[in-house]
Amino acid sequence: MFSDPKIGNQSALLAVAATVIVGIVSLWANPRRNINQRFFLVSLHVSIWLLLLYVAVSSEGRTSWLRLTAAVGAGICIPIWLLKEAILHEDESFRHVLLRGKYWILAVGALAVLCNTGFFIPPESTATAPVFGAGYYIFITGIVSLYLILSWEAIVQVRAQTGISRLEMQIFLLGGSVSAVAILALMTLRTLLGYPWLIRLQPLVIIALYTTVVIAITTSRIFDARQLVLFCARKLTLFALFSTALYFLILGFGYLLPVPLAFFVSTGVALGFSGWLGRHLEVMFSPYRRDTSARQAAYAAARRENRPEILERIFLTILKGWSHSDNALILSGAQDKLEGGGVDVDKSTSEMTLLRSLRWVTPERLLRERWSPERGRLRDFLSAHHLGAAVIEEGPSLTLVVGVGVPISRQPVTYPQISQLVELTSIIEGALTRAQLSAKAQRAEQLATVGLLGASFAHEIRNPLVSIKTFAQLLPTHYGDPAFRSKFFRLIGDEVNRIDTLMQQLLDLAAPRAYASEPVELHKVLRSSLELADGLADDKRVRIITEFNACPDRVLTDPSAAKQVVLNLCFNAINATEEMPRDRWIRIATRNIPNAVEMTVTDSGPGIAPEIRTKLFQPFQTTKSSGFGLGLAICSDILAGLGTPISVDSSVDGEGATFRVTFPCPPS
Repeated sequence: MFSDPKIGNQSALLAVAATVIVGIVSLWANPRRNINQRFFLVSLHVSIWLLLLYVAVSSEGRTSWLRLTAAVGAGICIPIWLLKEAILHEDESFRHVLLRGKYWILAVGALAVLCNTGFFIPPESTATAPVFGAGYYIFITGIVSLYLILSWEAIVQVRAQTGISRLEMQIFLLGGSVSAVAILALMTLRTLLGYPWLIRLQPLVIIALYTTVVIAITTSRIFDARQLVLFCARKLTLFALFSTALYFLILGFGYLLPVPLAFFVSTGVALGFSGWLGRHLEVMFSPYRRDTSARQAAYAAARRENRPEILERIFLTILKGWSHSDNALILSGAQDKLEGGGVDVDKSTSEMTLLRSLRWVTPERLLRERWSPERGRLRDFLSAHHLGAAVIEEGPSLTLVVGVGVPISRQPVTYPQISQLVELTSIIEGALTRAQLSAKAQRAEQLATVGLLGASFAHEIRNPLVSIKTFAQLLPTHYGDPAFRSKFFRLIGDEVNRIDTLMQQLLDLAAPRAYASEPVELHKVLRSSLELADGLADDKRVRIITEFNACPDRVLTDPSAAKQVVLNLCFNAINATEEMPRDRWIRIATRNIPNAVEMTVTDSGPGIAPEIRTKLFQPFQTTKSSGFGLGLAICSDILAGLGTPISVDSSVDGEGATFRVTFPCPPS
């Protein structure tokens, strides 16, 4: 290789420039980090070697330059060894590392001295008749031995590593192995095929692989060797199959179409094939297949549940399973605070401001990037909560921070996993935003229902109060009558209990709660609900008809949820009939159907227009001049969470409406 006069000058100079640029960029990224400093040393050494190589092959009297080039080339293993030690011992001082590497320095020094003797290249060697002494072959053997020892050390040491050191050592070994294989392959092909330009590719191949290793170890995106291998294998497989398909398509269409048209048609078909193939190869070569099941589980939870606290518990379980750790954290907030899992964070702190600008962080990313006090505080936050990664998602009404713990394997969270976590965070943010808005709307509807009950309660409470007032006025004149006193005391107790019961029902209805199904007697719930609706019906002169025909009437539902739904349907029915000129009534009926009890609420109102009926259970659908049209949508959401369907019958205009709620029966 050293005596080949045809080594490409341009490729060598390009390799020198690329090496210098890579070294400067790696040092600039984080000057305080030992690994970045060692990469700079390696880059500087390699660039000097490549420059000497260029001078040696360009100079007429090149024997002395070749000796110097060989001596400098032998010394490359020293900065590579220093880089390996920096990966294994990040905080160790440079002085201690040099003391441990004294045998490496002595071995390289001996080879460098050997290169500058006639034993290496005899004085009679010329460009046209190169002669190599025995020292040349000793030098080659020594260099190969040093790199074999270095590789063996790295292989042994990587087995004892965990976390980021293990990943970086794997990439270090992968880069070195691929470089060696590539150089040997180019040399073999040059010998077999006789193409001298193959040797000129050696510097470019080395720089390309070296740059890849630098990027993989110094940038914010963490990769492991397996991911890089699978990524390259997927791209090479796709390229090979696409090229093969395009070649045969052009041959096939060339018999049927003009050549330009055959080329365009073949390219279009091949591109379509490569798109289909790319999706399948992505699944086949994916290093993490559990992301698909986690994403599906998150979507399923978002569709089936609308309570924020339940959703959060489900998502935490999904995140722990996805990350293979026993820790996960979800912080959410719409104002200045982010809360969750017992953690309270102010959004205006410097670490949260930094997280919003970075979008995602891992401890390894913060270690690799240029240090700042904000990065230090953010790293302390991750450490305090035992997080291996954190992602922030800012929606229109909710800010969400999702964090996962360090996996049980102690391996850091890699960039492909970060991409999956970002997608999961987006799903979680959308689901929690919808759930919180639904909860707020439901709360508003509950309070509106409680306000509507005012007229009913005024009527219901007036009756016992009138009775109490009447007996209290008669008490002074009839106090001596024992029968009167007994009746008075009994009435006072009954009427006060009645008022207390009504007030408790109102408080139960107004109190926010999470609904859970349990076996209940449906008729008891209906009668309790109608007691609250009687006053409003009397006030609007609407008759309430009950036809409780279900027997048995035991169903599986939440009493408070069922009461709110029944009241909402009754109030809607009463309001629908209040302006009707004829007899005004609503009918609540029950009947048994297979494995369920069906409740219907029918009114004598004007009915529901066909254009409204299809969107009746969507938010903001109303025909009234007041209200927001949320009642039926919230009822539908509540019942959906309890596995209870609700529907409305098709009706003729002017003949009222019928709503059907099918309560499931408990298993026998």
